[in-house]
Amino acid sequence: MAYSQLAGVPPVYGLYASILPLLAYAVFGTSRQLIVAPDAATCAIVFVVVTPLAGTDAARHVSLAAALSILTGIFCVLAGLLRLGFLTNFLARPVLSGYINGIAISIIAGQLGKLFGFSLKPQGFFRTVAEFAGKLGQAHGATLAVSAAVILLLRLLKRFSPRLPGPLVAVALGILAARLLDLGGHGVALVGTIPAGLPALLRPDLHWRDLELLAYGSVGLALISFNSTMVTARSFAMRNRYEIDPNQDFIALGVADIGAGLLQGFAVAGADSRTAVNDSVGGRSQLTGLVAALLLAATLLFLTGPLACLPIAVLSAVLVNAALGLFDLPALRFLCRSEPLEFAVSLLTLLGVITVGVLPGVVVAVAVALVLVLVQASHPHDALLGRIPGTSHYWDLEAGADLEAVPGVVIYRFDASLLFFNADHFKLRVRTLLAGTKARAFVLDAGTMALIDSTGVAAIEEVADRLERRGITLVIAAPRARVRAGLERFGLARRLGPAGIFPNVDAAVTALAGT
Repeated sequence: MAYSQLAGVPPVYGLYASILPLLAYAVFGTSRQLIVAPDAATCAIVFVVVTPLAGTDAARHVSLAAALSILTGIFCVLAGLLRLGFLTNFLARPVLSGYINGIAISIIAGQLGKLFGFSLKPQGFFRTVAEFAGKLGQAHGATLAVSAAVILLLRLLKRFSPRLPGPLVAVALGILAARLLDLGGHGVALVGTIPAGLPALLRPDLHWRDLELLAYGSVGLALISFNSTMVTARSFAMRNRYEIDPNQDFIALGVADIGAGLLQGFAVAGADSRTAVNDSVGGRSQLTGLVAALLLAATLLFLTGPLACLPIAVLSAVLVNAALGLFDLPALRFLCRSEPLEFAVSLLTLLGVITVGVLPGVVVAVAVALVLVLVQASHPHDALLGRIPGTSHYWDLEAGADLEAVPGVVIYRFDASLLFFNADHFKLRVRTLLAGTKARAFVLDAGTMALIDSTGVAAIEEVADRLERRGITLVIAAPRARVRAGLERFGLARRLGPAGIFPNVDAAVTALAGT
C-alpha cells in the first residue's frame, strides 16, 4: 500500500498488484524464497513513465500503470524465451549503486510533505527540497509526531527484532493509534475509504501514442526490475544452496507483471526485505507466496474497513524507512577508494536519477560506463617480459629485479584482445618500446589475447613490415585457438610460416637462440 504512493495510484492498488504476481511466480519461478511484490525502485519508474501521459487524471493514471505492467511483462516473457538474461549485465555495479542511491534520495524527497503534514508540488528533486525548506514553518505537529514515531519503531525493530515484519507492525499500530487517539480529528490525514472486494479485469484507456511511450518505458523497467530481482534471488539461492534459472525467472517475472496489470495493478519485482523475512521465518518453498496471495485476497474481501483508518504518514514513514535501507553508502565508499572512475559513474547515475529522471539518468550512466570500458580497453596494460632464472617461465620485467632479459630478443605481451579500437595503441606501444634498441628479434606473447579481428591482424602486419626494414624478426607465441584461427583466416599465419608461430614463449626464445 505504501509503494502505491510512489507509483502515483491509490493505496488499494498496491494490494491489487500483489495477488496474481505471487501466484504466477509460485508456478513459473525457480527461487524458493523470492517474494515478488511492489518495489520502491520499480514504482518510481512507473510514476516517471506514466505521469507525463496521465497528467492529473487519476483514472487514466491507474489504467496506464496497469498497461505498462502488461507491456513490461510481455517484454520479460519474450526476453526469457530468447534467453536474454545476459542483458542485465550491462547494468554494471557502479550504475546500479548510483541508480539505487538516486531512487532512495528521490523517495525521501517525495515523501517529505506527507511526513510533515503539508503538500509539495512534484517538480523535481532540488525544487521540491527548496519548497520543503520554505514550508517548514507549516509543519503539522501531530502528523510529524506520527511520522517520527513510525520511523523510530521501524529502525528499532530492524535492529532488535529483524524477524518481525516491521511495516505490518507499524500499520497495525497506526490504525490502532488513529482510533484510540482520534488522529483524524486532530488533522492527521487518513487513507480513507478503500473499496472492498477483488478488482475487475483491466479495461485500458489507451491511444497509439501511449503505446509507443509505454513500450519505451517497459524495456527499461523490465531490465531494471529483473536485475533487482536476480540480485535478491541469487543471494538467497546461494545462502540456501540451490540453483536458479535466470531465463526462466525472466519469464516468471513477466507472467507476474502481466497478472498485476490484468488486476489493475502495476509492475512488480523481487522484494529483498520481504524475501529476507520469508527466509528468516523458515520459508523453503513457494507455498509461502501462495498463502500470502490468499491472505491478500481475504484482506480485500474482509479487512478494508480498518485500513481506512490508517494515517497516510504511516505509509510515508514506511517508504522513507525503505529508502534508508536502499541507500548504499558502503558501496560508494568502496568505489571511491578502489576505482575513482567507477565512483564518478555512480555519482553521475545518482545525479541523473534525481535531476533528469530515472530512465534518462540510467541510460546516460550506462552509456558513460560503456564509453569508459572502451577507453580502458583501447589502452590496456602491456609488459616487456624476462625469464625467471632457472626456469622456462617469463614474467613482467617491472615486477621483479631478479628477472633475466633475453639478449637481442624483445618479448612483449599485450594484455587484451587486439581489435579495431586498440590497434593503433598497439602499434604506438611497439614503436615506443623498440625505439633505440638493437634487438634482432621481437616475440609477441599472444597468450592474453582472447580475440583478434582483421584490423588487429593488419596492425601486426604493419609492425612486421616496420621491423623487417630494421632487420628484426617478428614471431608470435602462445596464440589461443580463436586468435590462431584469425591469423590463419586473414593470411598472417601463412606469411609468418611454421617458424613464425610457437606454442609458448620459451619455445620461441629457444628457436630464436638457435638461429
